[in-house]
Amino acid sequence: MNVKVLENYEELSQLAASLIEQQVQTHPQTVLGLATGGTPLGAYKYVIRGYHQGYMDYSNVSSINLDEYVGLDKNHSQSYHQFMKEHLFDHINIQDDYTYIPDGKTSSLYQECKRYEGIIDEIGPPDLQLLGIGENGHIGFNEPGTPFTSLTHIVNLEVSTRQANARFFNSFDEVPKQAITMGIGSILKSKQIVLLASGERKAEAIKRLLEGPVDEQFPASALHHHKNVTLLVDKASYQLLEGK
Repeated sequence: MNVKVLENYEELSQLAASLIEQQVQTHPQTVLGLATGGTPLGAYKYVIRGYHQGYMDYSNVSSINLDEYVGLDKNHSQSYHQFMKEHLFDHINIQDDYTYIPDGKTSSLYQECKRYEGIIDEIGPPDLQLLGIGENGHIGFNEPGTPFTSLTHIVNLEVSTRQANARFFNSFDEVPKQAITMGIGSILKSKQIVLLASGERKAEAIKRLLEGPVDEQFPASALHHHKNVTLLVDKASYQLLEGK
């Protein structure tokens, strides 16, 4: 695992955006694997900035998102469809028909998982997959105990994960209890993975990722099975390894 320690969140975000831009410039028909949540927001801000400065073109790029809440229509204010539109898609020239996110309101969750995994294989896998890491080590919505071989599936969200996302809802009770997520096996199909971690709350997870065993009880440890992973971490997340 290639580890890059950045001074702060802004530097981390700039580098993450730069890696995305380099990938797209080298391969204009790149397939990007994209993540939601607070950590990638800075990277998306710099991606948007680069587009508006005129040196980036996303018209031939496809994107595959990691996950979506079960039960939320794509027009719901807290759906990941809306998150991506608000924070990235509406601000660059990526084509709507080239963006893929699971359907959380599908009439058949099983068929949706099968359909989505088919999309990953048909247009992908991602050339570059962006990931965040949860405090319990989850990647995507793959909670502890998820098999490393898992493909797109339905997951029951742990209370800690729902609590972490409650800030985006009016109350904890409104946070969905299930999600459709790319499985760990789905994620590992990606050609390159860029994992972002920022802030003191992620320090314990990063310490366990880099020093702990490879164990299904810590989903992010599966990344040690991938040959091309870059961890971008700021000093606040890296502090436990520095003995601070």
